[in-house]
Amino acid sequence: SDEIFCPSETYMIKNKEEMTMYNYQELGLVNTQEMFAKAYSEGYAVPALNFVTIEQLNGMIDAVIEKKSPVILLVSPNLHRQLGHEMTARLAQVATDRIKEVGLHIPVALHLDHGMTYEQCVMAVEGGFSSVMIDGSKLPFEENIALTKKVVEYAHAHDVTVEAELGILKGKEEEGTEGTDESMYTDPEMAVEFIRRSGCDSLAISIGTCHGLVKMVPNEDGTLPELRYDILKYISDREPGFPIVLHGCSNISQKYVDMINEHGGHIEKTAGIPDEQVRKASGLAVCKINIATDGWICGLANTRRILDEEQGAIDSRVFTLKIRPLMKELYLHKIDIMGSAERA
Repeated sequence: SDEIFCPSETYMIKNKEEMTMYNYQELGLVNTQEMFAKAYSEGYAVPALNFVTIEQLNGMIDAVIEKKSPVILLVSPNLHRQLGHEMTARLAQVATDRIKEVGLHIPVALHLDHGMTYEQCVMAVEGGFSSVMIDGSKLPFEENIALTKKVVEYAHAHDVTVEAELGILKGKEEEGTEGTDESMYTDPEMAVEFIRRSGCDSLAISIGTCHGLVKMVPNEDGTLPELRYDILKYISDREPGFPIVLHGCSNISQKYVDMINEHGGHIEKTAGIPDEQVRKASGLAVCKINIATDGWICGLANTRRILDEEQGAIDSRVFTLKIRPLMKELYLHKIDIMGSAERA
């Protein structure tokens, strides 16, 4: 059939022959190869920041300009479908243009986060993404390798880098996606085999982080468990220079939880990843750290607060204009934690 779907197979956009295809270099983007090589050798992680609103995206770019930090813009398949093929590409291009306008050369990658099918990854490559993730972590080991190899073959032919995943993180990535109630640490021996056989450029592993609001279960004495740095060491000892990715690393500030609850929301229990653990992982083999929930919770908490204070407002700019600098402040902090400032 000439009909194609973007990026979920349930959402048709147009005939393939009529689609505008984008080359990521023409959008001012880079893939993650050199970005990760530099991060590994210098001992920091590149912030991979999920955005769902323009205010978030602008806050991210404001922060990376001020800190001169490389950045990976994360787009989920759901957001890709919501924005559409062409708008996603143009937003990325505007982001890189803003950086050029101030005379800086900051590496920016556009990354498909948690692509679940080969078709979603192909659509992203054709839409100007410079990096894609194929998430086969819930598949049997051999099936995960086979799917990853198929995506790698296609993506590498277009100079696009590929992230894969091995091990399962508890929770769900975003509303409307399938979650899991169980976590499974990545087997480091299997990770080494997976890297060598699949051809992926980076690998997301499970060392104790988690999607959602409850990322850690406290120990009996009330302290939080440490991430499994031993898994990182095992992999890096056997595959030196290979970039590891961590998902589910938001801190979940109590300040924003309280703000949501004080202004009409209801969040019962949270437990994020301590900043010091993220900082330690950033100095090891971890070259990319994903942040999604912290951005959502900051934006939503402040939106609730502002709307409570401006109950007669009818123009959404009453809160959108105030959200941008607050998002910037959050991302400045994330850049400092990961050590990526002045690394552009």
